Amino acid sequence: MKRPILLWFRRDLRLADHEALNEACAAGAPVIPVFICDDIVEGLGAAPQWRLGLGVEDFAKTLSAKGSKLILRKGPALSVLREFVAETGAAAVYWSRAYDPQSIARDKAVKSGLLDDGIEAKSFKGHVLFEPWTIETKTGGFYKVYSPFWRAVAHAELAAPLPAPNTIAAPADWPESDEIAGWGLGARMNRGAGIVADHVIVGEDAAAKRLSAFLRGRIDDYAKLRNFPATPGTSRLSENLTYGEISPRVVWHSAQDGLRRGAPGAETFAKELVWREFAYHLLYHTPHIVTDSWRPEWQSFPWEVGDSEEATAWTRGETGVEIVDAGMRELYVTGYMHNRVRMIVGSYLTKNLMTDWRVGLRWFEDCLIDWDPASNALGWQWVAGSGPDAAPYFRIFNADTQAEKFDKNGVYRTMFLPGVDGTCGPLAQKFYDAVPVSWRLNPARYRKLPHVDLKRGRQRALDAYHAFKEPTV
Repeated sequence: MKRPILLWFRRDLRLADHEALNEACAAGAPVIPVFICDDIVEGLGAAPQWRLGLGVEDFAKTLSAKGSKLILRKGPALSVLREFVAETGAAAVYWSRAYDPQSIARDKAVKSGLLDDGIEAKSFKGHVLFEPWTIETKTGGFYKVYSPFWRAVAHAELAAPLPAPNTIAAPADWPESDEIAGWGLGARMNRGAGIVADHVIVGEDAAAKRLSAFLRGRIDDYAKLRNFPATPGTSRLSENLTYGEISPRVVWHSAQDGLRRGAPGAETFAKELVWREFAYHLLYHTPHIVTDSWRPEWQSFPWEVGDSEEATAWTRGETGVEIVDAGMRELYVTGYMHNRVRMIVGSYLTKNLMTDWRVGLRWFEDCLIDWDPASNALGWQWVAGSGPDAAPYFRIFNADTQAEKFDKNGVYRTMFLPGVDGTCGPLAQKFYDAVPVSWRLNPARYRKLPHVDLKRGRQRALDAYHAFKEPTV
């Protein structure tokens, strides 16, 4: 029997359209799937770490149904892989590439260490449509603006998705595995875990069903309805794409099928998928986007950088601005926030409250079940005005106007906010059930909160912007 191949799973928890898995199975050797709880996993925010754990548990069941196993270990990635090699006699380690700076640094060290040990270390295309170095401008550089990036890839030929392998050859003996419960991946969710759990859709099969449901109806009206938070007008696939429970190539081909049959919303849907792609393109070429203002001149903009009283009220959905508070409460109850509302709450934080975009980025990183390092960074820098292809800083969302336009009848706000008498509907009450008791929030108090003067906040932001762009001598 050939020596086994270790297949290191990360954010690629699926069988279909998985290049590393297909190559490993085609090699004719036993395949040992492994997942490692390393410092990157341990460094995730509360909600994404918990949701990743759910994905790993579900994927372990998927592999078991195929006659395989997912072996779990905790520790530094290279050390754990070396342990596996020593225990199993594996000749190779395969994995899907990641494109964020932390993962790239880890993977380079792993590959170098394994090669030094005489072990084949082979990486394959990861969770993108186009690897970032394969898309170039006519002058040979990378794209810094979305529109030309979209034009460059809109008609690109992509191979059909790979089928799931029929069989995964098992080793004669399996190495020992940790129990995932012992890792405590959901510990920081506290009492919120049971509430957010009602809103997750976990696993490869569930992701495929979610895509099918979207294609059967909502894709036709996607362009018209995607901005209305009370309407189920989006695919919600961001959650599953984050953990690789569905591949972007499968989603892309589904969008192309929609275009061919004339679905009105198919092109807009494809553009949103490519916006995610653009985020990874920028993350790879300009990795500082996750930590620093993408435009260097914005490093000195006078944002509030600490945990101010205003920023704390924002995180707790207690600003008194209804659409903002509804969004922040949706986030805490469901682990998700509608994209239009993400822009509204982001603009309010960075402009009306003059708070550094990184405060919002870190809060989303802790609370989103669909947290993605590239999309989160690009989204925050876009709305703050400090990033590539950004909304100009002086373009400030008026939260009340946005609410009137996209939630005219107040259905979304009513879902998540107490009524004037302090009573709560089911989702509004779930927020109070989920938040830490130490916050001491009271639904009867909500309607007594001050409503920040949006016009005054806007003017303060504009004054700061003009002083920044035209400093006095």
